Amino acid sequence: MLRFQHTEYLWGLTLLLVLQLAFLAVSWWKRRSIKRMGDPALVEKLFTGYSRKLFILKFLLIFLAFFFGVVGLANLQKGSRMEKITRKGVDVIIALDVSKSMLATDVQPDRLTRAKQLIAKLMDKLENDRIGLVVFAGNAYLQMPLTIDYSAAKMYLSTVNPDMIPTQGTAIGQAIETADDAFNKKERKHKALILISDGEDHDETAASKTKAAFENGVVVNTIGIGSPTGSPLPDPENGGYKKDREGNTVISKLNETELKSIAYSGHGIYEHLDNNTDDVVNSLVTKIDGMEQKEFGENIFTDYNSYFQYFLGVALALLLIEFFIPEVRRTKRTELPSSVA
Repeated sequence: MLRFQHTEYLWGLTLLLVLQLAFLAVSWWKRRSIKRMGDPALVEKLFTGYSRKLFILKFLLIFLAFFFGVVGLANLQKGSRMEKITRKGVDVIIALDVSKSMLATDVQPDRLTRAKQLIAKLMDKLENDRIGLVVFAGNAYLQMPLTIDYSAAKMYLSTVNPDMIPTQGTAIGQAIETADDAFNKKERKHKALILISDGEDHDETAASKTKAAFENGVVVNTIGIGSPTGSPLPDPENGGYKKDREGNTVISKLNETELKSIAYSGHGIYEHLDNNTDDVVNSLVTKIDGMEQKEFGENIFTDYNSYFQYFLGVALALLLIEFFIPEVRRTKRTELPSSVA
């Protein structure tokens, strides 16, 4: 199994776009300056040794060095030893709403980011429980099956975004059914579902799916995120807010009534997630720790081989090559013919 030990460093790859834009800006400035001086072909000949190819080559070397450097810092690892780990805990599946309404900013920085922060903190608390992840919008999908590999779980969580499900909506009923199917059907306890959503535009099957899941032994907890007064939805295309057909700004509101009803039917708890994430995490942990525990084992990688040194070595080599490549092309010296005596 391959993984990155420090996935947060991979955000540095976004700076590659900045490097590319800087290169294009410099190239445009040079071409513009040459055109101002006269015919580009003639002007370039006036610059002794100037080589556009060397300029591009040096940039490509820096670009690749930066890429390999960032990957090296993230530390690509491969599992080298697998062991069977036995733990005592509860099976927990988190159903996360990834619809466009989760981009509302009534909870900073936005609803989805705050929900992911909550899940990450919850994972740190649930060290002995198996955890799974379901994502939903207009449809629901099992993003990650139940596992005790929390490093892999956080890696899956980091990839969650609204674009992964193109169908819009809030299919809470389907999310509950998908999570219920991911549990062991032979068991009638040790199972908890945590549903995180703003509850907006939900389907009408949520109540029946919740009762069916509880009959299968699933305790359904809900986390409401957002404000009941609502918040406008950002529109990435124009940089403003989304409008309806009449030109009115679309307001996304938290539907606490629906989420509380689901928690009540599922014999779980409802919590409102605002800016205090720790209180919500502690409430969920208390609820889960109060459930009957079970013993389970799973084969996971306990040792990993790191390969950061190879990527950093390549990055250093590319920088050294770039350093020794001249900025101008060397011109051959022509010798004057000796005079005839």
